[in-house]
Amino acid sequence: MKGMKKLWGGLLVFVLLSPLGLILPGVFKSGPAWGEWGRQEIERMLGYIPEGYRKAANFWPAPLPDYSLKAGGGEGLAGMSLGYILSAGMGVGIIVLAALLLGKWLAKRDRG
Repeated sequence: MKGMKKLWGGLLVFVLLSPLGLILPGVFKSGPAWGEWGRQEIERMLGYIPEGYRKAANFWPAPLPDYSLKAGGGEGLAGMSLGYILSAGMGVGIIVLAALLLGKWLAKRDRG
């Protein structure tokens, strides 16, 4: 049980540190984080938008676009940080739920 407390504590620390993704690119003037490119960044890097990207761009909208909370005035560093923390928490929650469901399904399958 002690190991589980450490696991949850570590996950909580990482969730709370997630706003560093907002701060560090500005400090190091590095541009957006790897893989978080929008259409403009991709077009700037490649010189065009790939056809597959163009077709799939609106297929799955983000639950928190740009990590901001529109209702809570998610502007500024504080609002965006809260959006990052909520996004990280949602991601951890979805992964934990999927792992629990998969574990239950595998345990059930092995028994019968």
